[in-house]
Amino acid sequence: MNPYISLVILIVYFGMLITVSIYTSRGADTNTFFTANRQSPWYLVAFGMIGTSLSGVTFVSVPGAVANIQFSYFQVVIGYILGYLVIGTVLMPLYYRLNLISIYSYLEQRFGFWSYKTGSGFFLLSRTIGSAVRLYVAAQVLQLALFKPLGVPFEVAVAITIFLIWIYTFKGGVKTIIVTDTLQTFFLITAVILTIVLVSKELNLKGIGDIWTAVDTSKYSRIFYWDINDPKNFFKQFFAGVFIAIVMTGLDQDLMQKNLTCKNIGEAQKNMFWFTVVLVIVNFLFLSLGALLYVYAEAQGIPATARTDDFYPMLALNHLGLVVGITFLLGITAATYASSDSALTALTTAFCIDFMEIEKRPEEKRSTIKFWVHIMFSVIFYLVILIFNRLNNKEVITAVFDLAGYTYGPLLGLFAFGAFLKTPVKDRWVPLVCILAPILTYIINDHSAEWFNGYKFGFERLIINGLITFTGLWLLRDSKRGTPELYTSVK
Repeated sequence: MNPYISLVILIVYFGMLITVSIYTSRGADTNTFFTANRQSPWYLVAFGMIGTSLSGVTFVSVPGAVANIQFSYFQVVIGYILGYLVIGTVLMPLYYRLNLISIYSYLEQRFGFWSYKTGSGFFLLSRTIGSAVRLYVAAQVLQLALFKPLGVPFEVAVAITIFLIWIYTFKGGVKTIIVTDTLQTFFLITAVILTIVLVSKELNLKGIGDIWTAVDTSKYSRIFYWDINDPKNFFKQFFAGVFIAIVMTGLDQDLMQKNLTCKNIGEAQKNMFWFTVVLVIVNFLFLSLGALLYVYAEAQGIPATARTDDFYPMLALNHLGLVVGITFLLGITAATYASSDSALTALTTAFCIDFMEIEKRPEEKRSTIKFWVHIMFSVIFYLVILIFNRLNNKEVITAVFDLAGYTYGPLLGLFAFGAFLKTPVKDRWVPLVCILAPILTYIINDHSAEWFNGYKFGFERLIINGLITFTGLWLLRDSKRGTPELYTSVK
């Protein structure tokens, strides 16, 4: 695709986002940045969260990975449904009852100072790595479609990408993101549907019935796997999906910050319900797109790429024509920026609230701190992307979940223990438990085949990690302390 066409698309696209940011940030203060003054319509939040949840990783990696895992990823998506039900009925009522800005301040009320800082610290680590990986996907695609043909090095391309995010989020924060993510989700879903339609025409498929038949009869459409030793086993994937949804949405400041901008718990729960329905449908569309792309490549004699993450970009930019190329570029840009812009805001919020105690300062000082923290995380994103570019050698979606299985596990254990038991713990030892849990999980995972008769852990190591943390907290229970103030002062 002509790089100058890509450049025009990018300029127009970000011109639109910056225009939105100017409008939404009028009169904005730090409360607007962190909470959107709790006036967001639930339907905008629900729709915008689709783009945040999917990201460029889903847009590129899920269709490409169909060659290796078929539709087995949908087993994880089925698990998401139960996970989101837990979020809507257990976690969100708790967050609204406590009137939280950072969800990790719950840990201070429940356990104490060190638990609070540890939980927020693990979020900062998890989301920084995860979002940098997602942004890395878009940077690679933009490098291929735009910057490389123009002679721009990858390092400069990444800097431009992050700067564009910073420029439209630094003032309005989450209020701006609620609107821009809604627009970006629209572009993302439009892109995948339009690509399916155009690829189907190339395959001479007429109507939804023909498309479904082509997908269903392909060798890529198998969903369910029952062999217990297979990493794609249904129960492994389903329960991993449940807990991935809980930790990467319900225990994640990024997505919960948007939920907490709704006017009340009723609207927030309505948002979560519709978000779940649409997310399941969109994930199935991505898998179907992957199957169609491979069927098309086989029909045209186009060889698969060495890395499955490169397959969809290769076809879209080189084989499927200008319309698909433009559609793909809009989709990947929308998907990645919808995820990365809110992550940058959430990281800024968590650090300002949890470590800088910004709510205790006057507005002028709050604004200054928020500004520099926002820049700090932008720089960290940049450095992590460059490091990942040198080290990564597997499908990006697998890499993200590999990391999440270790860094989100302690959060799962902390919140589960806090929600289901009223027992106080010896707070000063909690950081040690949260550090040891991922280490022990890694050891167990590394020796699973040897110790468990050939059984190999997949995404479910997240559950093992959370269980180890939960057990460690139970061993740290403190009988000398009374019931936590959380249960006696808040009704």
